[in-house]
Amino acid sequence: MEKEAFTSAILGMTDTLYRVAATQLRQRADQEDAVQECLRRAWEKRHKLREERYVQTWVIRILLNECHRMQRRMNRTLPAEEIPAAHRDERGELKDALLRVEERFRTPMVLHYIEGYGIAETAAMLRIPQGTVKSRLARGRKQLKEILDEEAFEE
Repeated sequence: MEKEAFTSAILGMTDTLYRVAATQLRQRADQEDAVQECLRRAWEKRHKLREERYVQTWVIRILLNECHRMQRRMNRTLPAEEIPAAHRDERGELKDALLRVEERFRTPMVLHYIEGYGIAETAAMLRIPQGTVKSRLARGRKQLKEILDEEAFEE
């Protein structure tokens, strides 16, 4: 892939990369490190990309691998309740609830519902069958509903 085309594609998906990293890693500095390392690896291996139309799928897969590598290495988590208020958006409740959904359900939900990728693209990024993506989306929605109902009941 040519330098200019690669740069253009990356600039167009920067926000997506940060949102995906935020679903995997709790601390902002870790999210930024993961995105930076992902971009470094993608840049170095851009010549290995077979088809340019899959650049987004390829880069997000690199990012997910980097996030998982960082999680294994650091082996630390930050509960959603401890996220500083300054890092919450106007949808803080929903974001907090989403962070409480199991990661295997949360990642497909973010890629499909928030980032707008189709079932096939999400399956390719996560390297799982399309049927598994569909079932994880359904289970994730159910888990999110239970969390939101639980919070509403507590109030």
